[in-house]
Amino acid sequence: MPSAYLMRPSRLDDFDALMELARQSGPGFTSLPVDESILRERLEKSERAFNGLQKRIEYGKYLLMMEDVESGEVVGCSAVKAGTGIDQPFFNYRVITLAQASHAAGNMRFDMDALILTNEYVGYTEVGTLFLKPEHRGGGAGRLAAQSRYLLMAAAPERFSDHVLAELRGVVDDDGRSPFWECLGRHFFRMDFTEADRLSATTDNQFILDLMPKYPIYVDLLPPEAREVIGRCHSEGVGAYKLLQWEGFQFDRTVDIFDGGPLVAAQRRHLRTIQESRIVTLKAGDVSDRADAKQGLVSSNVLPDFRVSLATMAVGDDSIATLSPSIIEALQLKPGAEARIWLRSK
Repeated sequence: MPSAYLMRPSRLDDFDALMELARQSGPGFTSLPVDESILRERLEKSERAFNGLQKRIEYGKYLLMMEDVESGEVVGCSAVKAGTGIDQPFFNYRVITLAQASHAAGNMRFDMDALILTNEYVGYTEVGTLFLKPEHRGGGAGRLAAQSRYLLMAAAPERFSDHVLAELRGVVDDDGRSPFWECLGRHFFRMDFTEADRLSATTDNQFILDLMPKYPIYVDLLPPEAREVIGRCHSEGVGAYKLLQWEGFQFDRTVDIFDGGPLVAAQRRHLRTIQESRIVTLKAGDVSDRADAKQGLVSSNVLPDFRVSLATMAVGDDSIATLSPSIIEALQLKPGAEARIWLRSK
């Protein structure tokens, strides 16, 4: 029987578990650096965000931990950053197409792509930091980690932007080598990819503004190994990318300045999980033999004690959802309480 998982707000005592997730996430996973001070600060900021104690609402950084209900082990995480580019710049490359034409050369015309440094996602809510331990992937765990972020937005929409983005890790090998970085960034920063990645995670990113080229970079002038990875995500991120596309995110020709990984964006109101979710009243009961039972997600729909679980439930026309008493207890709710559900389509 597969394990039962629960997404819950991070706690300060999750530090050791979060550090282990960071170690396992590998090179290029900027949002999970193996850095004690950063991870402790992340847990502190998350606690303040869930409790509404941050100075400005757009500063909120919400970290959700995936817990194996039976063992209590933390096996993954995902996060929502209420506003990007507010407390520090959020630089990216936009891929633009330049039309080249000459009547003097016999009406010759061709298009060329170029990279332009931008900071255009100011104020967007960002979803990210989705990582699961390899042995806990599959069986709906990835969907739970991903979709719990959108159910969080639905629970407190006033805390998040109308526009949402996600940044996917680009092509980086096991030794931390990025073809995009080696062929482009290294020439301007004179440092290894892992060092630049660390500085990006630990500083205010002023070094990017200081050192990055201010003029367009023609893609055709880059070596083939760099051109081939522009807009491509890491092999371990393919599943996450597919979930983002299913959710409604679209690639808008914007990539990470270090590894060339894709950025995708969507309007919050168009996100599939939010559109298809609804409020129900909970009822405890056994639905294992019911023909009308469906699989889905159920959330407590309140902050700060926000929780989400996979569940099999039967929902009547009266918006009463019957599900296992153990699931209701895991959500720290009681029968008769309101909750938000999302049901998987057949």
